[in-house]
Amino acid sequence: MTTSPIKFGTSGWRGLIADDFTFANVRLALNAISEHVKSKSAKPTMLVGYDTRFYSEEFSQLAVDILEAHGIRALLSNTFSPTPAVAYEITRSKLDGAVNFTASHNPAQYHGLKFSSSDAGPALPEVTKDIEARVTKNIERDGPVPKSPAHGAKGSEKTEKIDLHGPYLKRLGELVRFEVLQKSNNKLVVDALHGCGAGYLNKILADHGIPVQTLRAERDCLFDGTGPDVSEENLAPLRKAVQETKSAAGLATDGDADRFGIVDRDGTWIQPNLVLALVYDYIVESRGWSLPAARSVATTQMVDAVAKSHSQTTFQTPVGFKYIGQLIREDKIALGGEESAGLTIRGHVPEKDGILACLLVAEMIAARGASLGEQIQRMFKKLGREFWPIRENLHLSDEQKANAIKKVAVDNSTLVGRKVVSIDRTDGAKFVFDDGSWMLARLSGTEPLLRLYIEANSAAASAKLAREATDWILKN
Repeated sequence: MTTSPIKFGTSGWRGLIADDFTFANVRLALNAISEHVKSKSAKPTMLVGYDTRFYSEEFSQLAVDILEAHGIRALLSNTFSPTPAVAYEITRSKLDGAVNFTASHNPAQYHGLKFSSSDAGPALPEVTKDIEARVTKNIERDGPVPKSPAHGAKGSEKTEKIDLHGPYLKRLGELVRFEVLQKSNNKLVVDALHGCGAGYLNKILADHGIPVQTLRAERDCLFDGTGPDVSEENLAPLRKAVQETKSAAGLATDGDADRFGIVDRDGTWIQPNLVLALVYDYIVESRGWSLPAARSVATTQMVDAVAKSHSQTTFQTPVGFKYIGQLIREDKIALGGEESAGLTIRGHVPEKDGILACLLVAEMIAARGASLGEQIQRMFKKLGREFWPIRENLHLSDEQKANAIKKVAVDNSTLVGRKVVSIDRTDGAKFVFDDGSWMLARLSGTEPLLRLYIEANSAAASAKLAREATDWILKN
């Protein structure tokens, strides 16, 4: 039986360039997407965006050609496009969706394709399954290599271009209290990691008179050889710049600017988990939004504790921002976030926005007149306990992976020497222990990894639980 070479994970389809992310497979995906879009609207208009990766422009022009061959009006971004700017344009112009060429935070050898429906959020599973099924059907009918259009040059001169920059930055100006930032006179450092955030985050700060230094704003398809991930390791240059300039914070965005990375004024990298909890607390206080929060099953329960302190609840979702996006669309939450540095707020797009997240963090620091480290300690004191989340990426052999899947499928009453009080299988297997600590094991939806998430009430306790959980998973 034919199987589709196009597999959508938690955030689109990604693959190695020239291995599985090829022009042939991109054509397969785009033909199927075109058919899906046409099944929903007789005269659809689609946006095509792209990031700073190798061959992004060629893939994007190919998308325009294929969409138009299917009778779909295609609007091509006139330059590199952050994922949140793509999402905002869908909402603003009431488009039928978007095709966005990006592999987000993945290393340079990857490329990817994100498909958004007319609701502006990441496509839900029923949509991506329909697209995959259409790919399979088309392969069975036509073979695995569609013969046309050519490599994305066919209609380049006639392509309809669109500017995402101006409208999106205007919207950010409505969401962020720049007057608070202006009064503080805080200096900031922005690190674009050679991705799409360049010319967005740094520009809007400068336009509002905020002193800002910018790092890695130029295009580099190899991303310094490290990849455009907002990890602690990758943000070493940002840490150094913050310390040297005595700035209030360092703000970073990943390859497509949907994820944030934050460095405190002393150079400390701040865990995204903790940022989510702080910003939720700040948003409820500063905007007066008495609404719940939403977090993925892998995200810190510090968010829950903050919600409880405001007499609110928390929605727990599977991993994948599409589930949080639904709650934003329904206006059920003040903030939604994932531990992998994704965040959005009420009234904004149902998609991760790393640029907005960085701006809200900067506003919060200015408004509270305290470093992030100080704010975290104050929050721990207010909540009556500490939260120390850890994520480990385990590269397993096929045998180890199969063994791990079998292990976590068992409803254990005790695990790694601890009493299990509840098991949550929303996404993977989450074991909650009697002391409030927990561990979650799940296969990554974007990389060939088993992710292990841990949280306990001290750094030492989390490290100990992480070691024991890793040993348990790897043990035959």
